[in-house]
Amino acid sequence: MAASNDVYQTPLNSRYASTEMKYLFSPRKRFSTWRQLWLWLAEAEKELGLPFSDEAIEQMRAHTTIQDDEFKVAAEEEKRRRHDVMAHVHAYGQVAPAAAGIIHSGATSCYVTDNADLILLREGLDILIPKLAVVIDKLANFAKQYKDLPCLGFTHGQPAQLVTVGKRACLWIQDLLMDLRNLERARNDLRFRGVKGTTGTQASFLQLFNGDHDKVEQLDELVTKKAGFPSAFIISSQTYSRKIDVDVANALGSFGSTCERIGIDIRHLAMLKELEEPFEKDQIGSSAMAYKRNPMRSERLCSLGRHLQNLPKDALDTYSAQWFERSLDDSAIRRISLPELYLCADACLILLNNVTSGFVVYPEVIKRHVNDELPFMATENIIMACVHKGLSRQDAHEEIRVLSHQAADMVKKYGQNNDLIDRIRRTPFFAPITDQLDSLLDPSTFVGRAPQQVEKFVSTEVKAALEPYASHLAKAETADLHV
Repeated sequence: MAASNDVYQTPLNSRYASTEMKYLFSPRKRFSTWRQLWLWLAEAEKELGLPFSDEAIEQMRAHTTIQDDEFKVAAEEEKRRRHDVMAHVHAYGQVAPAAAGIIHSGATSCYVTDNADLILLREGLDILIPKLAVVIDKLANFAKQYKDLPCLGFTHGQPAQLVTVGKRACLWIQDLLMDLRNLERARNDLRFRGVKGTTGTQASFLQLFNGDHDKVEQLDELVTKKAGFPSAFIISSQTYSRKIDVDVANALGSFGSTCERIGIDIRHLAMLKELEEPFEKDQIGSSAMAYKRNPMRSERLCSLGRHLQNLPKDALDTYSAQWFERSLDDSAIRRISLPELYLCADACLILLNNVTSGFVVYPEVIKRHVNDELPFMATENIIMACVHKGLSRQDAHEEIRVLSHQAADMVKKYGQNNDLIDRIRRTPFFAPITDQLDSLLDPSTFVGRAPQQVEKFVSTEVKAALEPYASHLAKAETADLHV
């Protein structure tokens, strides 16, 4: 056997995703889920009158978790039979010999493969959704903390009217709330494939129950209930519709685009030295430039978010390429793309949780940047103050225009500070309003209703969205206290 360092591993598995998500898509989880599905089927068939012994059911129940030595049995059988499901039927029968003849009774391979995939899709969303709620909660706390701190707003990459640090964070939260809603809907829309047979007609089960349609329907309902789904699809082909994969993938891919968008904002703010992601005591930013504090988590977030938002194309192409009741060209790609969707989303949430747990804000740098631009933004207020003192608006506008160009030249041509206000103070025309200049330049008067918007948004929309996750938020808060 090759050493682990001689075999490629996806970085999603070896570096980025959580233990719980890696386990969810592990061989043990997958094949144990197959066994659980076979047990549910046998239990339901027995309940509906098929002559299965108690011993057979008990042996199946005792061995639903596949053990290490049983993987070898299944691998050898698959090599011989070239069929993974039948190989695992054989391996299960080896440890539950009384049930060897009833395992998979009436079923087609997709009974276990597709129903297991639906279970994994559901459980994966059950892992991701609370993690997203925790991130939103942390950002909401950050937004409330900095709801009043004025900072430069940017449109077209250029300084615009002031916003606040908390208000900007709410832009991220609002998008994440859309992702939360998308993932919740995708999770709640999942339905079981159930017991449908080779082409979805349930013909094999109808034969098994001697033409009793009611018992076939009861069987479908019983197994669906045992699997914890509220309902099963009435119509299916051999597989569940691959459009289900599209639906889930689109929700996760959309979340990926949010991750890259937030990561880019954080990187820009780090470049401006206004905000940084957490930086470990012994962390090295650059192998050559010892002074650097690179936003490497946010860069990784952008990188993984970019990959995640491209994965839905696999699901779209696979769905559209299906033939009639099924074709097998969906198999290999889904083995790759479905786990990657979840592992990648999980990795993004780990990064978001880390970054939002320890933002470092630099108010003095933010203040300096505001002060660099505020004189220009305040010119309209200054003109109106002049008018209130009886001065001509046209004259005030012309005086301000000339002084603004002079100040801009000092900034752009000579790298000097913006001295527009000093020029205004020295100009006799503005003597009637010089005592008002400080109040006219108070940054808090330029942020509009940003603080109030933050309060309303967090106390209404965010609070309502997070209410179902109160226990998860409490656990996350406790965990943070012990870090």
